[in-house]
Amino acid sequence: MGFFEKLKNGLGKTKDSINEKINNVFSVFRKVDEELLEELEEVLIMSDIGMETSVKVISKLRDRIKKEKIEDENKVKQALKEIMKEILDVEEPILNLENKPAVILFVGVNGAGKTTSIGKIANNLVKGGKKVVVAAADTFRAAATEQLEVWCERSNSIIVKRPEGADPASVVFDAIQKSREINADVLICDTAGRLHNKKYLMDELSKINKVIDRELPESSKEVLLVIDAETGQNAIMQVKAFKETTDITGIVLTKLDGTAKGGVVIGIVDENKIPIKFVGVGEKIDDMEVFNSKDFLDAIL
Repeated sequence: MGFFEKLKNGLGKTKDSINEKINNVFSVFRKVDEELLEELEEVLIMSDIGMETSVKVISKLRDRIKKEKIEDENKVKQALKEIMKEILDVEEPILNLENKPAVILFVGVNGAGKTTSIGKIANNLVKGGKKVVVAAADTFRAAATEQLEVWCERSNSIIVKRPEGADPASVVFDAIQKSREINADVLICDTAGRLHNKKYLMDELSKINKVIDRELPESSKEVLLVIDAETGQNAIMQVKAFKETTDITGIVLTKLDGTAKGGVVIGIVDENKIPIKFVGVGEKIDDMEVFNSKDFLDAIL
């Protein structure tokens, strides 16, 4: 099954939620007018796209309709998709892995799917011919390292670990030395599930960043925030909270399959201007792919 088919199947609930509501609006209104636009705006808000983004999308749609004198239902829908695509294409979703060992730092709250995302993306990189080292720096959560070990074994990547409770920054330091020793292409660093109100955890993240900046000043660096799509509007707040602590370069959106809240993707990108780089649409190791805005919108609209 190709990725678009996986995405289409995985986003079934989101499509049912958004597409059905939009079609219901058009079934009631016989002409494209302000009342129709108000109803569409309400649909977008109710579909977890968010108030601010929904108002912006409909404002742009209103301008397009006036400028192009759009009166056809299908042309309105097409214009809506094009406006959403403009929002999602804030930046290319490609990882910057130019200077080796390139570093990918994973952050996110516990339960978002961070460990599984690391395993799946490591697998993606290894299949692309990269040699990958993984630093098990989430030393605060019981069994976090054991869980990561399983995924590293599945993805044929190399894990560097220390006992539970060890200093996370020291694990990253060890992993940097290992990466140099074996000439690795990519170093992936797991981190503790950080909540924005836990200052000591944020301090640990700062220490990890200092070690990376000191030891690998020339390396390419990505900071990926893992977000659970099922959290809906709370996902937008999580991104804003993490942005205050670290320079996030991209978002990994997990659990898109099985949720009706996939519309939050649009709100996340619009309100934070950070690209979605990967999306997870299943439990298998291959169910994680580079985000494609066209495929995403085709799958939900």
